[in-house]
Amino acid sequence: MLTEVFSELFPLMSTANPQTLEWLLNVAIEHEYPSGRAVVMEDAWGNAVYFVVSGWVKVRRTVGEDSVALAIFGRGDFFGEMAILDESPRSTDVIALSPVKLLSISRERFIQILFKDPQLHHRMLQLMVRRLRQINLRLQMRSSPPAVKLAHTLVTLGESYGQESDLGREIFNVPFKDLAEVTEIGVEETTKIMEKLHEKGWIKIDSANNINYLVNFKQLMNLAGKM
Repeated sequence: MLTEVFSELFPLMSTANPQTLEWLLNVAIEHEYPSGRAVVMEDAWGNAVYFVVSGWVKVRRTVGEDSVALAIFGRGDFFGEMAILDESPRSTDVIALSPVKLLSISRERFIQILFKDPQLHHRMLQLMVRRLRQINLRLQMRSSPPAVKLAHTLVTLGESYGQESDLGREIFNVPFKDLAEVTEIGVEETTKIMEKLHEKGWIKIDSANNINYLVNFKQLMNLAGKM
């Protein structure tokens, strides 16, 4: 991957100097996983930072035989940085929702480059603060109606990872169970709301290609209270 492509694909790298980008690409390890495969296991947290080159993954918490999706990441995002910084154990793993390509950079090398490139260090702190704000917003929305919460999840996925197409903003057709868990509503509620949004023409679900088109993005934003 060229340094220019790396910088454009990952917002985290937008302020890194060319030497940093070249060094990171030289030490990065490429990974490819099929849909459903575990990308990071519980005991692997803290070993590396992972960058999503393509595809979609979910972070889930597993307790016994039960698991709950906590977050969904797509192309251009990264994960694992918190475990590197606080070195605490994680009871979570990461599963590929679709075929996925990742780049990993080991803990030691990533921390080393953070000290060498203050711009990258500052940019990572900015993105981490943004994630905390998103978490706070989700907490504030816990008492909101299910449709509002689900619209917020769809809009957030569209804003963060959506690709423009002729049919609207295109995101992965996340399984309803995972959508429900990330949104903190029931699966039955999620199914009914998604069917209603489809009937209204606000979304179009292409199950054959695992694509969800956010056709009327402005209406979804309005429902989510983002306008």
